[in-house]
Amino acid sequence: MQDIALIISTTLMYSTPLIFAALGGVFSENSGIVNIGIEGMMTIGAFAGAAAGYMLGNPWLAFIIGGLAGGLFALIHALATVTFNADHTISGVAINLLAPGVALFASKIMFDGATMTPTIPMENKIPRPLNGLFPSGGILDTIFNAYATVFLVFILVAVAWYVLYKTKFGLRIRAVGEHPGAADTLGISVAKTRYAAVIISGILAGLGGASMSLAVVSSFRPTLISGQGYIAMAAVIFGKWRPQWAMVACLLFGFSTALSVYFGNPELPFSINENLLSMIPYIMTLIVLILFVKSSKAPAALGNPYKKGER
Repeated sequence: MQDIALIISTTLMYSTPLIFAALGGVFSENSGIVNIGIEGMMTIGAFAGAAAGYMLGNPWLAFIIGGLAGGLFALIHALATVTFNADHTISGVAINLLAPGVALFASKIMFDGATMTPTIPMENKIPRPLNGLFPSGGILDTIFNAYATVFLVFILVAVAWYVLYKTKFGLRIRAVGEHPGAADTLGISVAKTRYAAVIISGILAGLGGASMSLAVVSSFRPTLISGQGYIAMAAVIFGKWRPQWAMVACLLFGFSTALSVYFGNPELPFSINENLLSMIPYIMTLIVLILFVKSSKAPAALGNPYKKGER
């Protein structure tokens, strides 16, 4: 049972950044804007969060700064795709190249040429709110003695669902993603709605990156994100652009990462090549895309540029 509890705990820990990023993808893509740049937004969020966490000593302020950094790069993506009608994929790829470059450049300037930030002291990491509530080393302690970001992200899933399906703002996001021309005739500003959705997307992706550098690990390094933004996008497709199902997909991917960590334990009676273990999450992503991409129906206007007055 302890091994199962450990796998569950690891699943929750590694799923959390993915869920943040996937929620961002849900907002952006429901508005009709493809956001492949989530990978880069997570990266800049991870750097900004780690740098601020080390320099300020306040994990929550650093967490917010990480989100704002992601939102800033999302603003660039929105400017390119909404205002200038640039190809969404090309803009997203540009963000994925620009953001890590900015992070490395800033890291070298701020930390004497180092490509990774200094280690954040344990007391300055995101706290564990239930620490000490359960007997140390027990099953409940293993599962629930998690970082606060784990609990926060599940609350955000419920909030995202409510916003998208129970509020006027959410209805507008889905309207401009399905038929921007019809939304325009009803007086909805397609550009403003898409800007808001993309910026929210970047903030959530930045929070996902910051949750990696402030909770899962204690610093930023160039390989910290390494494809998690793309996995989050796969979760959006698997989840049919709905926050609750995107969360389920992220848990599945987090579980695959937990298995790779568990089977990498040198104390097990058998061993598996570490390179094979590191491939598990990405193999899982490919399998899920192959099985579910055809059955997923994207918003009708996803990826299509819109100019005011078009029908």
